[in-house]
Amino acid sequence: MTATPVSAPAPTDPANAERRALLSSILDEAIAATHPRKCLVGHLPAPTPGRLIILGAGKAGGSMAAVASRFYRQEHGVPEDRIVGLAVARHGYGEEAPGIRMVEAGHPVPDAAGIEATRKALAIAESAGPEDEVLVLLSGGGSANWIAPAGALRLPEKQAITKALLRSGAPINEINAVRKHLSRIKGGRLAVAARNAKSILTLAISDVPHDDPSVIASGPTVPDPSTLADARAICERRGINLPESALALLNDPANETPKAGDPAFARAEYRIIARPIDALEAAAEAARRAGYEPVMLGADLEGEAREVAAEHARLALEARQAGRRVALISGGELTVTIRGEGDGGPNQEYALALAIALDGAEGIAGIAADTDGTDGGRGAATDPAGGLVDATTLVRARAAGLDPKAMLLDNDSTRFFATIGDLVQPGPTRTNVNDCRVILVD
Repeated sequence: MTATPVSAPAPTDPANAERRALLSSILDEAIAATHPRKCLVGHLPAPTPGRLIILGAGKAGGSMAAVASRFYRQEHGVPEDRIVGLAVARHGYGEEAPGIRMVEAGHPVPDAAGIEATRKALAIAESAGPEDEVLVLLSGGGSANWIAPAGALRLPEKQAITKALLRSGAPINEINAVRKHLSRIKGGRLAVAARNAKSILTLAISDVPHDDPSVIASGPTVPDPSTLADARAICERRGINLPESALALLNDPANETPKAGDPAFARAEYRIIARPIDALEAAAEAARRAGYEPVMLGADLEGEAREVAAEHARLALEARQAGRRVALISGGELTVTIRGEGDGGPNQEYALALAIALDGAEGIAGIAADTDGTDGGRGAATDPAGGLVDATTLVRARAAGLDPKAMLLDNDSTRFFATIGDLVQPGPTRTNVNDCRVILVD
């Protein structure tokens, strides 16, 4: 798997070509550092005589399930009748996991496959008895993959709410606060379903700023600090029009999510096994080996993609002016408030805004991509992950008849980078620790 752009760019000078290749290899190393093959096995509990229930969800749900399957079946010889398993991942992100049923479902907008998989996951959790151990394998994307509308809320209504929240520019913690109060599995409710189990162990790959367990995949196995009032306020502030079925749920005190102190969490343990900072540290080490001074700008950045890009361009230009050879490295989860009609995602919009702000400055190149392999898009496994920029980006774009500033205003970053051959499109990476952005300054 490689983060190399979709098609070859126009010829560039050797130094620029070297920077571009290095950026792609740095992103590859960042992704590899947080794949379940590297980070999961050391946290898997030893098999016990009782039944093991394995439930996975998210963009790494398939790969985590595959690693767990090999660990218990091949390395420890656990018989099939002692493992019950179901994992759900985004379409194109499934992976063969013998003995564990694998389902692919919609993301970022949920679909019927996700509803059916979630219904079965809840039924399996509810079947847990006092000798059974529940192993929950979570990663980002689980909020869309584990979809169980509460009350009278229907799938089309839930899809419309999700789309509206995404378009509003709301950060992930706000989006998930609403999701949790419209669901039968999120916000600690999976732990409630499995409350009769001997134990519940959640192993999670974090894709959220500050690694908050209640936000990762909407926290299905941890107490929920957000409230019905919070969800109502978010929808009002973001201008989200809610159907009557959703309003009924958000106005019903009996629909509040379980909080700290609920008996369902008494035997529940939660561990984060990979974080965004792990990917950024791998990127920093790769840059250091190549002779660049790594400068960490933060693993938990939030804000409008184009605004953050302008600030990072300023830092890059200052470093060049000072004669420093640095790699500016950042992560987090940026947002895009959609006002135009184009296609794109936060990383592609960041990259386009970065190119505009750098204005062809020599000796600077950058890459911005989501480590899960998709950035925005329409839910296909072939959606792009981000974009790559260098000193020739604007020149090549204008030669192709593109107006970079107009395309930024129209949120049309995918077409921009596709036209000049600088989309970053690694395909499903089967992990997810959020964005990885690197700017090399010579």
